[in-house]
Amino acid sequence: MDPRRNPFAPGAGTPPPELAGRAALLDRNAVALDRIRAGRAARPSILYGLRGVGKTVLLSSMRDAAEGEGMTVVTIEAPENRSLPGILVPALRAALLRLDRMKQATAGVTRALRALAGFAQLKVKFDDLEVALDFEPEAGLADSGDLETDLADLIVAVGEAAKERGSAMILVIDELQYVPEEQLAALISALHRASQKQLPVTMLGAGLPQLLGQMGRAKSYAERLFEFVAVGPLEADAARAAIRLPVEREEEAIDAAALDAIAAETQGYPYFLQEWGKHSWDAADASPITAQDVAAATQSALAELDSSFFRVRFDRLTPAEKRYLRGMATLGPGPHRSGDVAEALGVKVSSVAPTRNSLIAKGMLYSPAHGDTAFTVPLFDAFMRRVMP
Repeated sequence: MDPRRNPFAPGAGTPPPELAGRAALLDRNAVALDRIRAGRAARPSILYGLRGVGKTVLLSSMRDAAEGEGMTVVTIEAPENRSLPGILVPALRAALLRLDRMKQATAGVTRALRALAGFAQLKVKFDDLEVALDFEPEAGLADSGDLETDLADLIVAVGEAAKERGSAMILVIDELQYVPEEQLAALISALHRASQKQLPVTMLGAGLPQLLGQMGRAKSYAERLFEFVAVGPLEADAARAAIRLPVEREEEAIDAAALDAIAAETQGYPYFLQEWGKHSWDAADASPITAQDVAAATQSALAELDSSFFRVRFDRLTPAEKRYLRGMATLGPGPHRSGDVAEALGVKVSSVAPTRNSLIAKGMLYSPAHGDTAFTVPLFDAFMRRVMP
């Protein structure tokens, strides 16, 4: 069929043509943000799950909905090896200037910008904190040099500015697992202070499965501030709808057997659904798309994943890390006991513990329970067996 009309959109955070199976979550989060803007208690969403389950897409949908309701959004992707102050200050500065659209700073916005100037003095501790600031700091406001105290002052000032303008300030942070726990604790504490004051400032976040434990360790009351949502593969009906509806919108068709085959091959993971949908469309000579087309598409979809989605992660690994993951892959998709992985490698557990820890730090593995290890990337075990026979 005509590849120019192919509706599927595999890509990092690329919105799918049909966001199936997520409507209830999006509606629940929209209600929470509306309540926070009105000064009422609510728990916005923190999404956690494996790579390729659509966390970034969902976060973007929540962000767009908030902006559509007139809220001010601060969008951040937390990179590895950067500090929270270093990524937060320039983004907050831009958001505060947007909040004051007429460029005539009201008292609340002015005070928030002065708080930001005071907070920026933390650059003596965080050498990646560099930004041009427009206001002189206010003595005693967010300038103590203590991250938790100063960030609380800053977030409260930001919330007061948003309240003054009848808006809400929403921090949208992706890859939240990369924020160091001490800094994550300071952020949660600051948002807690703002919540206690019923100020319209909050956070939406997304990260890998370890994020749930990280936030719980950072501040035990985090679960009372946020709704932690495990994002996983789609249920069978939603997975089929994610393929069928985009095809039908193009006035084409797909067989039930083809839908079943795609659901089985992808295990319902949203990113893989987009890959198989794209390749199945391209493999079909004419409508309807058949199970035979899906079988042909499976080869090209796997080749595409091996050269991009999987490969980009594999290429970041050291030889020791690759051997560890190959040992895990021998055991299947997991999770696996650390002792079983060591046995598969023919070594002692203690000798590979540093490798396991480095893989967790890189976001390749996580520990779903004490002593257990699992891949953060679905189907990565099969890739490791292909790439390292």
